[in-house]
Amino acid sequence: MTALLLLPLLLPCALPPLARRTLDRVTPVAALWSVTGCAVLLAGCSTLALGTFVLTGLLKLPLFAALGDLVHPLRTASDVFVVPAAIASVGALAGCCGSLVRSVLGQARALRAARAEAARGAVAGDLCVVDSPHPDAYALPGRPHRVVVTTAMLRCLDGPEREALLAHERAHTAGRHHYALAAAEFAAQCHPALRPVRATIRLAAERAADEAAAVSVGDRRLTARAIARAALAGQAARTARPGFAPGAATGPVPHRVQALLTAPRARTARAISALLLACTALSCVASATATADVHHRVEIAQGDESP
Repeated sequence: MTALLLLPLLLPCALPPLARRTLDRVTPVAALWSVTGCAVLLAGCSTLALGTFVLTGLLKLPLFAALGDLVHPLRTASDVFVVPAAIASVGALAGCCGSLVRSVLGQARALRAARAEAARGAVAGDLCVVDSPHPDAYALPGRPHRVVVTTAMLRCLDGPEREALLAHERAHTAGRHHYALAAAEFAAQCHPALRPVRATIRLAAERAADEAAAVSVGDRRLTARAIARAALAGQAARTARPGFAPGAATGPVPHRVQALLTAPRARTARAISALLLACTALSCVASATATADVHHRVEIAQGDESP
């Protein structure tokens, strides 16, 4: 049981390199949602493993065993390891919960500030133009969704480049990319090894919007030029926005521009997809099996079943 619980805690360490390889080998949209789904599942399994360690450690103590209607404290095969692991898991869960609460509160404050700023701008359909000397453009989720662009950003681009920029931001809204970015933030707060995956998921979202914008305007070179100019202009942007509000000027822009200027080609990604699936499935099976084993041991300790 102990070895099974360690697997969900160790497997997230394999996701950052797998996520980068996935983005290189599959389409950006497929990479975005497959990596996001794996990150969320791995984060959930690791949290479940920590909780199972805590529960096992508590039920080994006579006081908590009595509260759980156990005839005798819970028995496990590795008593020397379980209690220290439970203590460490309590600290890890407390740290994760505190980090997650701080992240949620910070993102909520940024979202309120961004929506308040957008409310002061001129609105035409889904487009909101904010009078600001700082160039910026981003897709603001909510009801309704808004594409927010500052007057300074509009002055930095010509007509066709503006069209490409707005197509990019509308692609974020249409693709619901803010859900993937919010999920990546959640996963990063649940396991430290998943924090580098946030950057990969953000890059995948930007590249997916880049490709959609290129299709919309019918010119990959124009889209690349618009993204590059927007990024150069937006380096000093100070517009308040939450981390799950994607913007055209974020991420490794040279990498994105190079991808736009390179003709897309079909690639086989069976191996990397199989590794992603295997890593996630192994974590899910290990955490579920270990949890079921603990549940069975609890029933035995309660006298409901014989060993």
